[in-house]
Amino acid sequence: MELHLDLVGGLAGDMFIAALLDLFPEHEGGLRDSLARTGGLLAGVTARLAPHNDGILAGRRFLVERPGGAGGRHDHVDWSRIRDGLEASSLDPAVRGHAIAIFRLLAGAEARVHGVPVETVTFHEVGAWDSIADIVGAAHLIAAAGASRWTVGAIPLGSGRVRTAHGPLPVPAPATALLLQGFAVIDDGVGGERVTPTGAAILRHLFGDATRPAPQPRILGATGIGFGTRILAGLSNCVRVLRFDPVEQASGFDTDAVLVVECEIDDQSGEELALALDRLRAHPAVLDVVQAPVFGKKGRMMAHLRLLARPEARDEVLRLCFAETTTIGLRYSIQARAVLPRRMVEVAAGGRTMRVKAVDRPGGRTAKAEADDVADLDGHAARKARRRAAEKAVEES
Repeated sequence: MELHLDLVGGLAGDMFIAALLDLFPEHEGGLRDSLARTGGLLAGVTARLAPHNDGILAGRRFLVERPGGAGGRHDHVDWSRIRDGLEASSLDPAVRGHAIAIFRLLAGAEARVHGVPVETVTFHEVGAWDSIADIVGAAHLIAAAGASRWTVGAIPLGSGRVRTAHGPLPVPAPATALLLQGFAVIDDGVGGERVTPTGAAILRHLFGDATRPAPQPRILGATGIGFGTRILAGLSNCVRVLRFDPVEQASGFDTDAVLVVECEIDDQSGEELALALDRLRAHPAVLDVVQAPVFGKKGRMMAHLRLLARPEARDEVLRLCFAETTTIGLRYSIQARAVLPRRMVEVAAGGRTMRVKAVDRPGGRTAKAEADDVADLDGHAARKARRRAAEKAVEES
């Protein structure tokens, strides 16, 4: 199962929770239990899920309340106190781990903004009890959802100023801007704070270095919508979560995606190009590199290169191609491919161990012995006989 975040109005912790509970209402009870397990951090805090309709879309809102509380906006809590409280709590280890990781990202961003050591960071708005509840709730749902992959669309940047304990700050707030580095953003013309520091920390926790995942065929299963408290002009202040389920493969083969990079080279010697291709093949994200002779303009002989790699390593692979070859332009695309199940099997043949690649095809199993394992034998007939013996052993197994 994959989950995609569509940040229509932006993202805050309560919006993230509301959207996921709208999609997975069965997790509401478990979330309440996690909040209760935080001990003194959330003493007296209650949470509820409420239906909401802004006249455009219908969804849910996540409301956190504490008797006598007014949002906790003036709380000043040391990062070390929150961390110690979470570590001492009876939270499920997975939930505790997600919550501490999100807070650690926030603490690191605040430390960089203010030029202080992380251990001395004091949270203001983020240290409020409602923000702590949002992060613990988000951590619970991340663990409970168990998504194999998360994706996110372009993030609305917002504009203007936001009031904080440090005074008015530009939007996005400095800590938010640090946490969103590397993500695709968009200016949709709607101002205000669109992504809060908590929302940005959740995104950074889910996506790490913000690399884009490979596109794959999938089935849209269901959606959930979570609203925030602000009202945006002409736009629903909500986040939408889309659940995607894997496509069932009944054909006997799997599908995935591969990065294809191509170029032509006419100004690099054969000796240098061979070295360059060896270095490209050695990269762990590169699946294969082939070259073929072609004729270019003015009848010049050139080398056509085609490289297959893992899509998530696109930028690194492109940089390597530019560094190792003389090309000044690369064509690249993400293409779907079908792959047959395969495995490497070791068998005994002729008194030695041979590696054989076994492939399950629609018409039956085929096997191909590794040529390197017979390279020391003299004569084509001897090598062929040894390979065939090993392949037959695998085909009949």
